Amino acid sequence: MAAVAITIFAFAYVLIASEKIARTKVALGGAALMLLFHITDAEAAFFSEESGIDWNVIFLLLGMMVIVSVLRQTGVFEFTAIWAAKRARGKPYRLMLMLVVITASASALLDNVTTVLLIAPVTFLVCERLALQVAPYLIAEVMASNIGGTATLVGDPPNIIIASRGNLSFNDFLIHLAPLVVVLMVVFCLMCRLLFRSAFTYDPERVAEVMALEEREAITDTRLLFQGLGVLGVVVAAFVLHPVLHYEPSIVALLGAGLLVAATKVTTEQALDEVEWPTLVFFAGLFVMVGGLVETGVIGDVSNAAADATEGRLGFATMLLLGASAGLSAIIDNIPYVATMSPIVGDLVQQNGGNDHAQVLWWALALGADLGGNATAVGASANVVVLGIAARNGHPITFWQFTKYGLVVTVVTVALAAPYLWLRYL
Repeated sequence: MAAVAITIFAFAYVLIASEKIARTKVALGGAALMLLFHITDAEAAFFSEESGIDWNVIFLLLGMMVIVSVLRQTGVFEFTAIWAAKRARGKPYRLMLMLVVITASASALLDNVTTVLLIAPVTFLVCERLALQVAPYLIAEVMASNIGGTATLVGDPPNIIIASRGNLSFNDFLIHLAPLVVVLMVVFCLMCRLLFRSAFTYDPERVAEVMALEEREAITDTRLLFQGLGVLGVVVAAFVLHPVLHYEPSIVALLGAGLLVAATKVTTEQALDEVEWPTLVFFAGLFVMVGGLVETGVIGDVSNAAADATEGRLGFATMLLLGASAGLSAIIDNIPYVATMSPIVGDLVQQNGGNDHAQVLWWALALGADLGGNATAVGASANVVVLGIAARNGHPITFWQFTKYGLVVTVVTVALAAPYLWLRYL
């Protein structure tokens, strides 16, 4: 059974990485085979905390997607784009900095896939009006999204998985990762000046047209905007106050989504229309596949082998995990990678004492997976989403066009993460 489970999982991984078949289909097919061959069963797949679907992850994403779906109907994102363009006075580099900072900040509060889905249409609008190349701006934004999302529990889907497996809170991520992310964003903003310098062209006539726009006209429903922002603010506050309130992030997100739908004129159908259902189903199927590896003892064997290889050397294990996670997340989507590695890292944390000191392994996994996702076009889900949007809008971004920038950004950010982990924890 272990051999069959490994075969199913490896084959599914290859298909996900190749992108020849939709990843949701692959995840569902792999989960079905795990159940068909009795590698796992309904009890383990749907109800087990160790080898089943992590419903905390599913419902956290669902709740946040509903909240964003409602906010999207207010025009607030279009308002932000025009506001940013005017504040930048049409200067290309200054505009990129503003869009990058906005994207990174939004990704710290929302998942990065949702953020890029919202910011990409805005970018097309602004770049078209200013006669700028849109590809460099999209690439910079998605990289900023992956970096900014590293700072919080809800910012990047891998972090949600890590938090659930490691019993880590929203505040844990803020305390341990947010300081480094601020530094990385400063460095990334400086790098943008060099990486995308050929794209910074200035057209005075186009700039004058943009400066004449009135951003307030983009807001289509002021009352709904205040209601949505109010609920989002309460949700984020509840995330931070988890040690006091003792509500799981998934519960907070669902309560916020329910309150927003109940208290506004938005219908249930409208609120659910923008939910990325394929993404949620993909997660569910992936958890079932990973659960099959847990049930057959494969994860336990890998954990023991990793513990033997590191021989209790926490520093060596941390650096190895950071580097390996960054490298592997560059060639495969970081979501399935983290879903597979999280139970292994959980075992390693326990074998290294299970205390706060050993938690550094979780931060190494998060930083490696999140930052490594910037390396290639398939490294993170947000990358794939942006490339798809660019192609549909007539501005295709090739794999290597993205990767030539991504590799540089990943090497620099991971290189900065290594001494941070070593000096702060080791």
